[in-house]
Amino acid sequence: MSRLSGLVSRGRAVIVAAGVTAALVAAGTTPAQAELREGGLPEAIAGYLATPDKVAGANDWSCKPSAKRPNPVVLLPGTFANIGANFVKASPRLKNNGYCVFATNYGMTAPSLGRAGGLDHATESAKQLDAFVKKVLDKTGAKKVDIIGHSQGGNVPIYWIKKMGNADKVAHYVGWAPSYNGTTVNGIVNLGETLGLLGFAVGLADFAQFPGVLDQTYASDYTKALWAGDGNVPSGPKYTVIMTRNDFVVTPYHTQKLTGQNVNNIVLQEKCPLDQAGHVGLFNDDPTLQMTMNALADGPANFQPRCTGFGIPLA
Repeated sequence: MSRLSGLVSRGRAVIVAAGVTAALVAAGTTPAQAELREGGLPEAIAGYLATPDKVAGANDWSCKPSAKRPNPVVLLPGTFANIGANFVKASPRLKNNGYCVFATNYGMTAPSLGRAGGLDHATESAKQLDAFVKKVLDKTGAKKVDIIGHSQGGNVPIYWIKKMGNADKVAHYVGWAPSYNGTTVNGIVNLGETLGLLGFAVGLADFAQFPGVLDQTYASDYTKALWAGDGNVPSGPKYTVIMTRNDFVVTPYHTQKLTGQNVNNIVLQEKCPLDQAGHVGLFNDDPTLQMTMNALADGPANFQPRCTGFGIPLA
């Protein structure tokens, strides 16, 4: 090939590439980006320690929701956890599926050491959630958010929705083993001890100094006030609750059920009998994540996940 013909060929290639790019822009799309890798337990441990306030796929404040995914998703971790650990699997999957994803820690106090969230009063955490959702809606221009919360992360938004009048700001709520109906003190102590074995959280020898922990007991003033007068959740949002029979933290597990309109209570083992994921293990349980994605997409209430990729059988 002559030098001239080679230059012509390269020139044609450049023109073709430019034409493809222009066509994509005109169609409102861009070339596909590489998918984010979903994390597991090793990434969760590393994230907990090194990047407690960051997780792949979340908090791109330039993200604008699409017509297909109109609601930004807000992720809330559980007690003693943080977004760097809790959502290493969920956040990348949501982002890879076209969602604008936002995640926040809440309830940090001095003993948190910047890592163990949910220690402050749950009512204070609800105020922090309120400010965060307002920021998300303002930055994205969306009218509503979808919320995914694990344990206390599923408790706080129910208070925010029910007692602070924010049902109109939520399209979908998904709770993973949420604690809004309270649990026994033994359940909370068990969680702290289990996570302590992993180096995830501070010890519980003096757990009474952590009001957010005690708020989650079944007899707390917080729990009583949350459900006083009306045991139903407000209409408007679509609610999905995913429970595991192997939950030894929010006990008994069936108290996690919600009542009201548009509520879908799911027991994990009724979908996948061999799935031994515990309370903590829902964070990396693939059937749980499949059912979560189905709920956000208004899929069928009787959706059957593929029973593979089970979460860790922890607590």
